[in-house]
Amino acid sequence: MQRLLFLILWLGVWEATAQQNTDNFPPPETPVTIKAFRAKGTITVDGRLDESDWDLTQPITEFFRVEPVQGGTIKNPSEVRILFDDKNIYFGVFALDSLGKKGVRMQDLSRDFNGLENDVFGIQIDAQNTKQYAVSFQTTPYGNQQDVQNFNDNIRDEDWNALWRVRTQRTDSGYYAEFAIPFKSIRYDKPVEGIPVEWGVTFFRLARKDYEKTVFPDIPQSFSENRMTYAAKLTGLEVPPPSANIRIEPYALYQYDENKEGSVLVDKLNNPKIGGDVKWAISPNAVLDLTINTDFAQADVDQAVNNLERFNIFFPERRQFFLENSGIWAGAGNNFVRPFFSRTIGLSNAFNAAPAPLDVGARYTDRNENRTLAALAVRQRETDDSPGAIFGVGRYIQNYGQENNFGAMVTYRRDDGLGSLDLESQNNTTISVDGFIRPKSEITLSYLLSTSIDSETDSQGYSGRLFAGAFTNNYYLGYVNYFISENYNPDMGFVFQKDVMYHTTGGYAILRPKWLPFVRRWDPGAFFDYFHDFEDFGNFQQARLYIFPIFTWFKDNSFLEVSLTPTWQNINFNFAPLGLEIEEGRYSYTQYRLRYNSDRSKKFSGSIQYDFGNFYNGIRNSVMAGLRYAPIPHIAMNIDYENNNLNSVGILSEDLNTDLYTGTLRLALNPRVQLSTFYQYNSFDEQGRWNVRFSWEYMPLSFIYVVLNDTQTDFFDPVQRSTQFISKITFLKQF
Repeated sequence: MQRLLFLILWLGVWEATAQQNTDNFPPPETPVTIKAFRAKGTITVDGRLDESDWDLTQPITEFFRVEPVQGGTIKNPSEVRILFDDKNIYFGVFALDSLGKKGVRMQDLSRDFNGLENDVFGIQIDAQNTKQYAVSFQTTPYGNQQDVQNFNDNIRDEDWNALWRVRTQRTDSGYYAEFAIPFKSIRYDKPVEGIPVEWGVTFFRLARKDYEKTVFPDIPQSFSENRMTYAAKLTGLEVPPPSANIRIEPYALYQYDENKEGSVLVDKLNNPKIGGDVKWAISPNAVLDLTINTDFAQADVDQAVNNLERFNIFFPERRQFFLENSGIWAGAGNNFVRPFFSRTIGLSNAFNAAPAPLDVGARYTDRNENRTLAALAVRQRETDDSPGAIFGVGRYIQNYGQENNFGAMVTYRRDDGLGSLDLESQNNTTISVDGFIRPKSEITLSYLLSTSIDSETDSQGYSGRLFAGAFTNNYYLGYVNYFISENYNPDMGFVFQKDVMYHTTGGYAILRPKWLPFVRRWDPGAFFDYFHDFEDFGNFQQARLYIFPIFTWFKDNSFLEVSLTPTWQNINFNFAPLGLEIEEGRYSYTQYRLRYNSDRSKKFSGSIQYDFGNFYNGIRNSVMAGLRYAPIPHIAMNIDYENNNLNSVGILSEDLNTDLYTGTLRLALNPRVQLSTFYQYNSFDEQGRWNVRFSWEYMPLSFIYVVLNDTQTDFFDPVQRSTQFISKITFLKQF
């Protein structure tokens, strides 16, 4: 089987080198120019485009196809018109569909929807002409909203929220979309008399049934619509002078907590609470955010994971105050090493521990086309389990050239002394420098160097990262290096392992073979990972060779992967995945993978993944399967199942079988009224968890939440049970 897989991989690479279409054309020296027109009357945002002002604009129709192939005739053309008045900029869109209403693909009506599973139209704006930053406003034929910040076409922040409106209308020939984006929701420089206002703008559309993606202006297939060096120049605008606008968002909350052991009530808590956030645009470039008595009760819960690897698992941030502008901090790390990770704030004792209240927090961001200056400070309240603490982080980024930058960051955490726990005051500091370099549009380089200084251990540690990659229409090649010393201790950050140096190199071809008419894209390739001690380079830890000769998307939008992963392990520490103690020594084994997903945009879809092979001194078989049913966009149901079966593993040659069941249900009256239900049961710890959340966006970005969380050990005869009820109302007003 291995010989066959290597043969398929070789054939794929051969075809990649034989392909002649390497058209990764550079950005234009003179951008395409488009024009906005002043509206003479009132524009009603209803998705109809029936005001006479729309007829006086110049339609933008010269879209460029990037999927399923670059260039050629567009099957589903689009048209965009642009108006403005004293308060808003308006975009009117008509998206022609070859099947009309029948061609619409929609999975659910959530606000921040999955852009790869639905019909989407998006607008990207670089109002300060940085070429390195864009805000994106996206919608679907049903009027879902998604707003995104993007940094260097590299870091994507989907949790940023802005005040704007969109309405849509579906017709027998396609759909209309009408956007109204307030000037107050866009950061731009103060206009200078006599100098015309010019913004960078791109558009994109995904017609999901054909997986046809089109963009305006022309952007190579290997880059996204956020590569703003290719942006069109929007002229004709008459924008109001940026005002020091203020946005306030108070909230009121009631929370009830109850904990039981068996049928015995251990404790309960009734907790009414008020607080809020304030956003003050001090200048066109500078924004100050304040949070008082912060609460994140409505945030999504983490899903359980059964970890069989030797590395720590990274769980993403889900709290809104820390999510906005998070891309500014993200450039100084990723999910392997992060000098700053906001999830360490608001937790007692340790990462991912029990929540600790936040009294007050502030965030300052000052961005222009040349540099970014940012700072964050938070005060965490003392609890019975942990002392109070102060968190602070400062960030500076200097842009140079069109797509290059250099950055520096400092984090500081100070924990108070707490006599009841015999804890003395201590502090932790990290100092980091990083950079992003794009010498050519196809080549990306980035680096990070960081040091930590910890008062508790009186030690200093080091970490770093280097990345070099080339991404074209026909291939990807890359190299990554990480190193983390034993003493590197970022109390405000995250590391996947200490005392390690990690190398990975490899790539894949990007094929669109004409001799396989049922294949849309085929990416055969391989990556090699090598781990060794940081202190002792000769002390090998682990190596993996991930070979994927079949990594293929079909014309019907389904996906198939066939791969193998030879692995070499040196276990020289106490290691017991899921409680199975592994004897120290060297191991070599191979895991195989078969994975298939049907078209996720259809009403009914499914997925299956089967991993099999050896595992240390035993055998591992894993199955992951999922079903999704969305008969209409208002209803979406998911059922997922994961099974890990381990045989004769570890010192005792033990067997272990774990099951993880997950079910979700989402009901939506419209994009603004939603009910979601989540249930998960893990047989490993015999724990089941319910999360039920109702949300109503009764005004733009003003919400009513009702949330129920229930966690119990041993479902049929609960040994421990924790129940939480939350009701919360927020109100947002922009002045």
